[in-house]
Amino acid sequence: MHDAVRSAVLLTPAELKSMMDAGRDLIILAVQSINPYTGADSIRATRIPGAIDTEAYADFQSPSATERGARPLPDIAELQARARTWGLRPEATIVVYDSDRSMVAARAWWVLRWAGLPDIRVLDGGMPAWLVAGLPVESVRGTATPSMVELTPGHMPELDADAALALVETGVLLDARIRPNYVGGPTPAGAPPRGHIPGALSAPAPDNVTDYGNFADSHALREIYAALGADGTRPVGVYCGAGMSAAHSVLALAAIGIKASLYVGSWSQWAADPVRPVARGGRPR
Repeated sequence: MHDAVRSAVLLTPAELKSMMDAGRDLIILAVQSINPYTGADSIRATRIPGAIDTEAYADFQSPSATERGARPLPDIAELQARARTWGLRPEATIVVYDSDRSMVAARAWWVLRWAGLPDIRVLDGGMPAWLVAGLPVESVRGTATPSMVELTPGHMPELDADAALALVETGVLLDARIRPNYVGGPTPAGAPPRGHIPGALSAPAPDNVTDYGNFADSHALREIYAALGADGTRPVGVYCGAGMSAAHSVLALAAIGIKASLYVGSWSQWAADPVRPVARGGRPR
């Protein structure tokens, strides 16, 4: 049965190929993540036909700042300039994909939605799923017709540090980091504290996906999040280390019809302020 809620944010390779064959107004963005040690990119030479190259850590964030976190949101004017070179238009369906379980594509999805583009979707499973489906690829980089798109910030719900802490009393605050980071432990001298925001629940973003890298089916996602109290009856917020994997969980929640706010600064911002409380261990408080 067709899941309209899920397909509004996630596309299977077959759905994307069908849209391409039907002549749908599509713009496809390949979201690369450059390895800081080797310089290798996650997309490499194989692309979905026509895909435009973007870079996760350059295009969808600003430089790290202690008071704003490791991955602040991009300056809207700079993002707009990039979006114009990519040919983005509000009337088009914009599809983003990566080669790493949609972890960086989800950040691109969130940022572009935040900037006011209405129809952004993630290719579920990314390039690996496209290849497994035996769909066509090409090695040349896609080229775009520049646009004059105008972007404005603030179109996705956000939390700051105070709102994240307050949410544990009025709703559900989810920590999308892997569980060892949530649990925390001894902190080396001079390093930021380890642990989690008091009252936050551990909900690792890797649990959103199967061993094959695609998102779990909607039934499984609903069960995962309902067990944490994120069932649509209370406000939900998500944070992680620096606003990347939390966007993945916001996307997973959107796929089951639950709106969640993103704490963009996340733990990298929270832990930089010694006044903010830190909880350690496997329990919320």
